[in-house]
Amino acid sequence: MSGSGPVDVLVVGGGPVGLGCALYAARNGLAVQVLEPRSGPVDKACGEGLMPGGVSALADLGVAPDGHPFRGIRYLGPTASAVADFRAGTGLGVRRTELHDRLSAQVARAGVEVLPLAVDRLEQYADRVEVRTHGPHGVAGPALTARHVLAADGLHSPTRRLLGLDHPAGGRPRFGQRQHFRVAPWSDHVDVLWGAHAEAYVTPVADDVVGVAVLSDRRATFAEHLAGFPPLIERLAGREAVSPVAGAGPLRQRSRRRTAGRVLLVGDAAGYVDALTGEGISLGLAQARAAVAALVSGHPAQYERGWLAATWRCSVLTGALRQATRPRVARRVLVPAAAAAPWVFSAAVNELGRAA
Repeated sequence: MSGSGPVDVLVVGGGPVGLGCALYAARNGLAVQVLEPRSGPVDKACGEGLMPGGVSALADLGVAPDGHPFRGIRYLGPTASAVADFRAGTGLGVRRTELHDRLSAQVARAGVEVLPLAVDRLEQYADRVEVRTHGPHGVAGPALTARHVLAADGLHSPTRRLLGLDHPAGGRPRFGQRQHFRVAPWSDHVDVLWGAHAEAYVTPVADDVVGVAVLSDRRATFAEHLAGFPPLIERLAGREAVSPVAGAGPLRQRSRRRTAGRVLLVGDAAGYVDALTGEGISLGLAQARAAVAALVSGHPAQYERGWLAATWRCSVLTGALRQATRPRVARRVLVPAAAAAPWVFSAAVNELGRAA
């Protein structure tokens, strides 16, 4: 286990976005290490739908995960539906574990070391960051030194908290749950079903598996939420569940800023507007690219502008949609409105789906 000598970049968090940070850093000739205390492929409760921009970004990194393609996004309500096909490429439904495996293999090929450590403390100096760590079972780990730190440690980022950058999110907290079922996909789109109090997302992830995610601000079991979507219950009747129910939340997180000296927050650690069309990985990889570009330029504070450029479309469009769908009456009219103005719905989906 390495602990000697400074590296150019220390990435905190070995999920897809953290591994993307490592690959971009290595591509730019930077010496990089990754800290990830969890072993094996890291799973997460998410929709698992990669938008075309995310598929393109992964291909640029030399990563081509196995999955199931989809043509666009379909909103389904009790009396109407709205469909938006992608104009540039296709999306890809990918199991989170498969995505992590492929990224991990590419990181290993790039010669990047992944250390089974978590961060206890960060101390910043004019020319470096010193990081105190611990290993499995809380055993003290080595002290590491890096010129910069990229924190990609997720929705409830410990690094964001250590830096005092947490910001109240406001509003009712939302939570997500996800499970996979053995059934052939019945749609070549990601289907979003709108209920009175929740949305259900159905993503094809293999020729014989779909992932079902439910998002809501009401606390209930996965089965209780599914009961609000009779057409989905009918589709899944008698089908084998091939993964346990996984949960995540509260989903909306905010950060006071994305940079603190030599430490930059990337991906969900930088703040999260609960995505309604599956752009999370695309957005995180765009941020990873912008963060590394800021380090290479010698001006890490420029990442704030790069982060804004990568995220403004998502923040505006999904933030507005999330607010608009909170009132029950708005939820009833959303899908009919999208069906009545398909060009608007299509433009929004394609704006979110394109590469940053």
